[in-house]
Amino acid sequence: MRHQRISILIAAAAWAAAGCSPGGDAAARADEADLASGPIGAAALVDLRAAVGGSHSPKWAPDGSLVTFVSSAGDLGGVNPETGEFQVLTADLSLSGVGSLGAPQPIWSPDGRFVAYTSDKGGAPDIWLWSAEEGTDRRLTRLSARANGLAWSPDGRWIAFAGDRFGTMDIWKVSVPDGEAHRLSDDPLYEGYPSWAPDSGAIFYVRMDDRWVDHDVIEITPEGGNARTVIEDRGFFDYRAGRAFGSVQPSPDGASLLFRSQRSGWLNFWIAPREGGEARPVAASDHDQNDARWSPDGRWISYTENRDGVHSIRLAAADGSEQRVLVEHDAGAALRPEWSPDGSRISYTFETTTRPAELFVLDVASGESALVHSEVVEEAAARLHAPEKVRYPSTDGLTIEAYLHRPPDAAAGERFPGVVWIHGGPTSQFDDQFRRHQQVHFFAQRGYVVLMPNIRGSSGYGLAFEDLNNECWGHCDLEDVLAGVDFLKALPDVDPERIGVTGTSYGGIMTMAAVAFAPDVFQAAISLSGYGDMTEFHSTVQELQHIKLVEYELGPYPENIEIYRNSSSILKAHQVTTPTFVIQGEGVAADWRLREPQPQAALNFARKMDQHYKIVRYKAYPGEGYYVYGRDNTIAKLHDMLDFFEEFLVTRIHGPAESGGRITESE
Repeated sequence: MRHQRISILIAAAAWAAAGCSPGGDAAARADEADLASGPIGAAALVDLRAAVGGSHSPKWAPDGSLVTFVSSAGDLGGVNPETGEFQVLTADLSLSGVGSLGAPQPIWSPDGRFVAYTSDKGGAPDIWLWSAEEGTDRRLTRLSARANGLAWSPDGRWIAFAGDRFGTMDIWKVSVPDGEAHRLSDDPLYEGYPSWAPDSGAIFYVRMDDRWVDHDVIEITPEGGNARTVIEDRGFFDYRAGRAFGSVQPSPDGASLLFRSQRSGWLNFWIAPREGGEARPVAASDHDQNDARWSPDGRWISYTENRDGVHSIRLAAADGSEQRVLVEHDAGAALRPEWSPDGSRISYTFETTTRPAELFVLDVASGESALVHSEVVEEAAARLHAPEKVRYPSTDGLTIEAYLHRPPDAAAGERFPGVVWIHGGPTSQFDDQFRRHQQVHFFAQRGYVVLMPNIRGSSGYGLAFEDLNNECWGHCDLEDVLAGVDFLKALPDVDPERIGVTGTSYGGIMTMAAVAFAPDVFQAAISLSGYGDMTEFHSTVQELQHIKLVEYELGPYPENIEIYRNSSSILKAHQVTTPTFVIQGEGVAADWRLREPQPQAALNFARKMDQHYKIVRYKAYPGEGYYVYGRDNTIAKLHDMLDFFEEFLVTRIHGPAESGGRITESE
């Protein structure tokens, strides 16, 4: 595959903003972004952004004249695939406040007159329509409830969606343009992600069991009648309330259904006859697959495949006769493929560990790709350095894959502090996507060797590996972290007496576990938005999806209370010897959600450490939920983390036999 550049739209304003005041405690600091060389500043790093925002895929306008997408700024933009000319269609989507499950993808009506999306800018989540003809938008529904999984009927008269207006997530439809809403299902189980038959004569949707593990695909009439189960899928825990399984996709002729399953032990795509019969894999693989789409003529299925963190775009013939690789590099992530309406081209994004996602358009016949839109600031991206992919042995015969970031331009024989950086999830993965590495670059460039391991429980290595940490959080998975410490200590450029640990969410949980269950291993720890008391998880956590995750991983509560206690690092806080920084957001919810005092989970762990006279720092960042995502707060957080690591990893303590207990600066 060859790349050809059409045009690159550089967000010069982002680079200019890199020198502005970062806010918070960082406001008084001189940010290195002002320098022409050396470490990239926190503001410049945070302002490196992708052309396409979040998890939203680019979508082709029905006439093929634009590829539209939600930008990193949150507006709806469009780029001409021929010229690369970019335009903002509407700047007021307000997708971010829809809820913890994420805003659904804005989607074009089949006739190209409207784009439908969900927003809470009217005071509560509802479906809105942007008019391509008038350039204005308006509120379509007034249910004041979550609306997910929007799907236009092929005749353009209806939008099907999942909504919780009556306290359960049910299937609804709303007529366009008058906004008359109809509830089509009322099961107490979680129902979502509708799709339409090509003739608009039926709706398919997904119903999960109470554990969010088993899925049934149900077919109903557009009026909600004649319900029948067309697919049964078992053993696929769906943490994000059905988003991983997603919608089934009927083939263009309506005879087959495309769906994602873990039934082989890997996340692969399968095809099932609509009228019944055995399902078959689209392209059976011992690698996870994502983002499958039918070609408009139904002959091909495009999808992405994740091989050791490198994501490629592939084609499989719908009849199983042929497979092709469209986009594949030695490193990087090709993601979000979408067919043009005529089937001749595919848009996609491509990013690397040092470069945010940019938008490309591929000619299917020739295999040539053209870059059509980018917001990458070249001066900033050029100052980042790619990590090395490494492997190291752990207990139970496991080999752990990891990324290793090193300080650039290090002198021969120079030794640095090491940091183990643990990802969230645990069903997640460090891969070649830029966002996984963005903040790690800040520390590598300032003299830290950072190891990012995919410990047991991570996704991307099959279901068996994902489930290896079930019922043993903070212990069996901690073995892989400690093996990572041994790996770091054996490196010639790491000082074995200066090792830190950090991570967010599950990574924050593991950081708490590391200092409580493995005292004396780490010299500094930073836990971000973690949970130290699993026995209080059900009463302190606001999100049902997190509770379902813990019940799947640790078992139902309180029947398995001893497992929960075993994974509760707060019960061993008296053992901690590591100076620990506990970070969280203040917990501000959307205006339409219940507002509560500051979340207690991380604070309680800090309080317990303080109770036992441990060295602990604590900070809650204003204007955030439990996690710290805002630009200014992220800049401040990076500097706060660096200050803490500098305080406890850059200075070295010598014992009485060496120096009378004096603290001296390390060389």
